[in-house]
Amino acid sequence: MDGKTQAAAAATAGMSLRTAREWDTGPAPSATKQLRDWRTRPDPFAAVWTTEIEPLLQRDLKGVLEAKIVLELLRTKRPDQFHPGQARTLQRRFREWRALHGPEPEVFFEQVAVPGREAAIDFTHGTDLGVLIAGEPLPHLLFEFVLSYSHWTWVSVAFGETFEALAAGLQGALWALGAVPAVLRSDNLSAATHELKQSNGRDLTRRFRAVLDHYGLRSSRITPGRAHENGVAEQAHRRLKSLVAQALLVRGHAAFDDLAAYEAFVQEVVAYWRNRPAAERLAEERPALHALPAATIPSYTAYFPVVRRWSTIRVAHRTYSVPATLMGHTVEARVHPNVVEVRYRDQVVQTMPRLRGEDEHRIDYRHVIGWLVRKPGAFARYRYREDLYPSVTFRRAYDALARTHGERADIEYLRILHLAATAGEVRVSETLLALMDQVGGFDYVAVQARVAPRVITIPVVHIPPPDLTVYDALRVGAAA
Repeated sequence: MDGKTQAAAAATAGMSLRTAREWDTGPAPSATKQLRDWRTRPDPFAAVWTTEIEPLLQRDLKGVLEAKIVLELLRTKRPDQFHPGQARTLQRRFREWRALHGPEPEVFFEQVAVPGREAAIDFTHGTDLGVLIAGEPLPHLLFEFVLSYSHWTWVSVAFGETFEALAAGLQGALWALGAVPAVLRSDNLSAATHELKQSNGRDLTRRFRAVLDHYGLRSSRITPGRAHENGVAEQAHRRLKSLVAQALLVRGHAAFDDLAAYEAFVQEVVAYWRNRPAAERLAEERPALHALPAATIPSYTAYFPVVRRWSTIRVAHRTYSVPATLMGHTVEARVHPNVVEVRYRDQVVQTMPRLRGEDEHRIDYRHVIGWLVRKPGAFARYRYREDLYPSVTFRRAYDALARTHGERADIEYLRILHLAATAGEVRVSETLLALMDQVGGFDYVAVQARVAPRVITIPVVHIPPPDLTVYDALRVGAAA
């Protein structure tokens, strides 16, 4: 009692002196408390347990049956006997029965990580983070590379589980780490594996195997449908998205000017909250890692299409427009994770965003507008006509021209679009916004007058001083 009298200790504890004496001389009340082995109220399921409920549990070999479903079935049969307030009681009975008679749940075995042996990779959805790029939502994935021992992490933004995104993410991680582990653990990514028709299994694709061979990596893949077998990556995904979500909350908003700013933000979060605490274990792990090869290998896929008469190319079942000057020539299209790079004689002639869906198309009006102005009749049924509205403003402008100019709307709009290609799309768009609301409508001449008014030049005429000797000679000749 720390030198206090029994009465003072009782007063400090807020109990009577008599209770203090009982606790001081005998066992504490908690030591004498006996477990209750009797019910305090009747079991509401006693009458139906053995006849209706237990047979269902015995047939449930996978343990998927829920108490609330069974209770709802009982309520439909006997609404006067069962009610929703009995759900907790039935859930407890389910848990107790399964502990004694139910099927064995799967047992997991905690693994011991070995320094330098393994890294885990995977993609996870990042769209639910609510990130905005230039005011637009960013549907995206996050590629994550995690060393199993030190938990050193590398993250990059991706827009699909493609080979290009996988190769770029893996190589980015290895070169940022400056070393290579022995084993790469993953699930059966479609970008890295393909189905074996005879055995119905999966094996590495030729291209991804070449990437692993280049870095001396062995592949270790999980059983299909067993995500927990890649637990390092799965746990890392959950923690990563939680960290990014909290960092966005502290930042005050999830809006970024461009993709590069968002990627830099994610890298800062990973560096501070994941790699800084992992620095000590990474130092222990480094001696067990292998050296990098001399150089990276390409993370793009090359195609060699011929530019068709429509000034387009087909790349991986998708259509892109290119400058019409390349028509009939074979070009090289390099499909990177996020962009497509078009080359002619090893010179980059165009870079454009990569399309994602099958049979998608991207037509840049600048490539075809010169010929459409000469052939305005082709606009009405042009296959990719919708691509010739660069923004909602241009679409509204065409609709306004159709109301005021009828059949001449096409040629008026195409001339305005040609003006956008030569004088600047932003300037033309701003002018259209100003003119669309004016009474009486507008046309190409009105837009041109504001965007690129014609400059009238007055020619300068140089008149030399008269040569009077010519006149004198004329006079002498006349006199003769």
